[in-house]
Amino acid sequence: MEKISVAVRFRPSTTPDLPADRQWRVEDNRISLHLLDDTPISGVSFAFDHVFDQSSTNDTVYDLLIKSVIDAAVNGFNGTAFAYGQTSSGKTFTMNGSEDDPGIIPRAVRDIFHTTQMTTDREFLIRVSYMEIYNEEINDLLTLGNQKLPIHESLERGIFVAGLREEIVNSAEQVFELIKLGEANRHFGETNMNVRSSRSHTIFRMVIESSVKDTISSGDVSNADAIRVSVLNLVDLAGSERIAKTGAGGVRLKEGKHINKSLMILGNVINKLSENGKQRGHIPYRDSKLTRILQPALGGNAKTSIICTVAPEEVHIEESRGTLQFASRAKRITNCAQVNEILTDAALLKRQKLEIEELRRKLQGSHSEVLEQVILKQRNDMHKSELERERLAMELEEGRKSREALEHCIREQQKKIDNLTSLANSSDQARSSAMQMVDLRNTYDEVIMSQEDVFKTPNFKVKPNDFVAKRSNCSRDLESSPLPENFANIADEDLWMRLNKGCTTDLDMLQMTPDMKYQSFTSSGISVGLASEGEIGNKGRRPNLETECSFNKQLKASKEQCAALERECNLLREGKASLMQALSMSKQDVELLTAEKEELLKELNIERQKMKDLKEEIHVFSLAFSQREGLLTALYSKSKAMVENLKASQVPVPELYDC
Repeated sequence: MEKISVAVRFRPSTTPDLPADRQWRVEDNRISLHLLDDTPISGVSFAFDHVFDQSSTNDTVYDLLIKSVIDAAVNGFNGTAFAYGQTSSGKTFTMNGSEDDPGIIPRAVRDIFHTTQMTTDREFLIRVSYMEIYNEEINDLLTLGNQKLPIHESLERGIFVAGLREEIVNSAEQVFELIKLGEANRHFGETNMNVRSSRSHTIFRMVIESSVKDTISSGDVSNADAIRVSVLNLVDLAGSERIAKTGAGGVRLKEGKHINKSLMILGNVINKLSENGKQRGHIPYRDSKLTRILQPALGGNAKTSIICTVAPEEVHIEESRGTLQFASRAKRITNCAQVNEILTDAALLKRQKLEIEELRRKLQGSHSEVLEQVILKQRNDMHKSELERERLAMELEEGRKSREALEHCIREQQKKIDNLTSLANSSDQARSSAMQMVDLRNTYDEVIMSQEDVFKTPNFKVKPNDFVAKRSNCSRDLESSPLPENFANIADEDLWMRLNKGCTTDLDMLQMTPDMKYQSFTSSGISVGLASEGEIGNKGRRPNLETECSFNKQLKASKEQCAALERECNLLREGKASLMQALSMSKQDVELLTAEKEELLKELNIERQKMKDLKEEIHVFSLAFSQREGLLTALYSKSKAMVENLKASQVPVPELYDC
């Protein structure tokens, strides 16, 4: 982790003789605002990595601020350098310079080619591109008509501009020719503050690829087939403007709006990145084409240097203060730069083998055997874990199949439970109907007995001494008795014996007869009545007892059947609970399988997106090739027509050769 390197540069004043109430003062690497009597203004003091005064040159700025970024880019690190400031503060001069004092871009180009020539153990391939962001549209400055290019992102290339022309270069002079071509296609304009004001942001990009030249002679087999790829961005930003000072109108006003908007979004991104990690919210990279392209350089995998240019005049103090605040926030941003290497499978295997051999050599010292055993054990554990993973996958598949079988079994058990439930309900209904029939039969018997007791008459027939009198169950206390009228209030034992004529009476078996008035009956009539009563009672009770016994047997059988059904239902419920538990476990396995499937689908979508981006790149390349072919065809036809016209006018022409 390293912080972004930030420097501030003051351009020479355009009005040095005018008096000023406030002025900027530079002391080492600190900048502060002072009054006319050298009194510092509180709260307006800044500190940076480097501060360049008005007498500094581009050579000094490059050596102290940019050269380390260029050297890192040659060694495989991504690098970015850009100039930020208000309009007419010297950004373009710092980046491009002049013939007498070249800027950062030409010095970086010469330095890169010089370093690659001095590096004998690596081979280099350098590609360059030049683009501008004009009114939030990306234009290719190396190809006419290649405008409104889209921004894409992929895992291999990261963030890139699709359809942007890249030229393979072999020398610094070739790069300068391309830069000259791009500057001719760049948008410039005149305002009240600058005669040649940049109306767009430009990004000059160099892609540096390198690989080991001869691995056998150098002995560095670990870097075989490993390619380092680094991207160097050199950015010249358009300056922020105030309409009151620039006097812009029409097209210039529209350009100024887009410039200020993109710079404002850049400031928001810098402000978000400078905050603490817990307080940092969403970073609006996508709100502007500029911040989207520079996303890796701002808080990502790149070494970044920012130079903020400041105008020293008093009239620009507020703009200068805003620039210094931007620089102080950017100074708090940290990046994590690392070497970008592309390793093939062979290179990765060779590197791992070398690491293993190196570890073995280190282990040849003390306790080498123990450490080798530990390593072998770890390898065995890894192999076991792989086998365990395969076994778990097979068990998961078997669990899925068993879950389906359990679901089928549960459905069958549910059908059986439903059938048993219907049988139990039917048995309950039969039991209730039987109980109702028994109740009806008892009621019927009571009615019959009551009717029989009503029509019974007392029997006074003379019986032998062993005769026992028995009365009906439904009898009540007599209102009058058939005793003689001369009975006294108290009957003694002799009277009782005479009344019964010597017969012994069982008082416990006596039953009361129903109430009736006094009547005289003959002995024959009484005897007939007793006989008929016994016959009727015997005939009435026999069928009632048989019916009651049959109903009791049926009821007992129904109870036993219901108990058996309840036991079977309990067993089925227990089986259903176990099956439901197994089903829940199977559902968890299904959820795990579903999650793995979703991950595979995501990877498949990523691969499809890669294929789609590749097709788009091929399409854009074919369009660019067809456009270039059309331009060449038109140029050839035009030159041919000119030759024919010259021949027709009989003017000698030099002989043309095909290139």
